[in-house]
Amino acid sequence: MSQVVRFSVSLEAQLLEEFDRYCQTHQYPTRSEAVRHLIREKLNQDTWQANEQEVTATLTLIYDHHRSQLVSRLLELQHDHAEHVISTMHVHLDHDRCLEVIVLRGPARQLRGMVDRLRALKGVSFGQLVVASGEPRCAGSTPPVGRQGAS
Repeated sequence: MSQVVRFSVSLEAQLLEEFDRYCQTHQYPTRSEAVRHLIREKLNQDTWQANEQEVTATLTLIYDHHRSQLVSRLLELQHDHAEHVISTMHVHLDHDRCLEVIVLRGPARQLRGMVDRLRALKGVSFGQLVVASGEPRCAGSTPPVGRQGAS
């Protein structure tokens, strides 16, 4: 576990009041927890913007499975990037629509291209990406399962 370091931040009174409302609305037990969360979120966003940084993310898609060739195109794109697709979950929402969650890992630039192509397919009505982690592994750490020897 990392050592906790304390630091101080100076804010205008109105900004602090808004931040306290944010903490209460989102049920953070302390301001520190909220600040940690916001810092991690911002760092993950910046990591996603960096072209070669390795990230872990989920892509949630909702699509019409009756759309001609859509399912085969979705699968083809995933197979074309099999080294980055860690897992998928498929859910039948109703007679026409399916939800698919794809867990991805790889360089942000490569994932960004794949995600853009998947979301742009005709018949996909919703596509949301969540970058879950952009933290580099510590030197000497073991690569995640399924990624041994990958570079």
